[in-house]
Amino acid sequence: MSAVPNAETRGLPYWELVILIACLMALNSAAIDIFIPALQDIGSALGVAEENRRQLVITAYLLGFGAAQLIFGPLSDRFGRRPVLLGGLAIYITASIVAIATPNFEFLLTLRAIQGVGAAATRVIAISVVRDCFAGRKMASVMSLVMMVFMAIPIIAPNIGQGIMLFGSWREIFVAIAIFAIGISLWAYIRLPETLDPKDRRELTGARVFEAFKIVITNRTAFGYTMATALIFGVLFGFINQVEQIFTVTYGLGPYFTIIFSITAVFMSIASFLNSRLVERFGMRRLSHGALFCFLGLALIHAFVAYELNGATPIWFFVPVMTLNFCFFGFIGTNFNSLAMDPLGHVAGTASSVLGFMQTFGGGIFGAIIGYMYDGTIVPLLIGFCVLGTGALVCALLADGGLFKRRHARADPEGSRPAE
Repeated sequence: MSAVPNAETRGLPYWELVILIACLMALNSAAIDIFIPALQDIGSALGVAEENRRQLVITAYLLGFGAAQLIFGPLSDRFGRRPVLLGGLAIYITASIVAIATPNFEFLLTLRAIQGVGAAATRVIAISVVRDCFAGRKMASVMSLVMMVFMAIPIIAPNIGQGIMLFGSWREIFVAIAIFAIGISLWAYIRLPETLDPKDRRELTGARVFEAFKIVITNRTAFGYTMATALIFGVLFGFINQVEQIFTVTYGLGPYFTIIFSITAVFMSIASFLNSRLVERFGMRRLSHGALFCFLGLALIHAFVAYELNGATPIWFFVPVMTLNFCFFGFIGTNFNSLAMDPLGHVAGTASSVLGFMQTFGGGIFGAIIGYMYDGTIVPLLIGFCVLGTGALVCALLADGGLFKRRHARADPEGSRPAE
């Protein structure tokens, strides 16, 4: 494959860039999914009696991860991608190591938030590097390939976490993710070039940062698709928060639920791969909007059936339908994020941080609300799917001024062809 223009001086080929960016983003997924089978043990070991409160191990990380992106974006636009990335990785690694000996639940939540702060740099820089090198449908295609590799983590991470729990405790999980982060740090330090064009460096002043934030928030396409992504990410985070309780309490599957969770992630990964192949042909809008309609329709049907069956559909029904829903998700999140980023290339770092903050922090809050509503049934989760899915559809409509309207073709960021 051909080399990326900004990476040619370091000899970084296209395939290596995609895998490296995917691994940087996978640090975030690993820090979330590997702890899913450990929530009950963490709660028991640290004296947390209320089961729903144990979900804060996930939520604390997401809030730190979302909020810190506001800091790393402007820093990366001023000082470049590499120093900000390596600094964030150092924070991530330090918090992971300290958490091994955490004495209580509150301190653990603090360290998880700090860990999220460090991971925020990886997300901001990963998206910024892709935007530095690509645009339009090619950017969406690259991000889909990144997401395909990224989605391999939810396939294996819960099972790795469960395996560690069989031979050790949840504290050893922090050892594992620290080692993973150290390896990625060395790879990035040695191989990743600086992709920020010198002419795009922005002064780190309050006025310039405010100007960049204003550009993001006042751009209808960027703002609308950012809000839509936040809502749809709330769906994912709500599922992650509840998934252990749903499979172990509602369905009584025990520790083997991670295998079923992995099956769902496999199909999400396949959907992301298909999106990378289809997006350059059909466009980001057509694929994402169509998938969102299907996602919302299926969620409504599932919610109705679950309500009629006293709160839970049979496991043989729940797993295939939920898997299909998250296949549709694979066509939504990546394309919405690319649509939000595409008109903002001249402030890519700050844009990535503002979008990331709104998407992750907002999605984390929405997901936490859904997760905390768990009542032993799947109805609250599915109601959350329907509400957030409807909100995402409204935001997408507002972003475009309507679906598939040809009058927007000339302003379509996907290329010369109209999005419809």
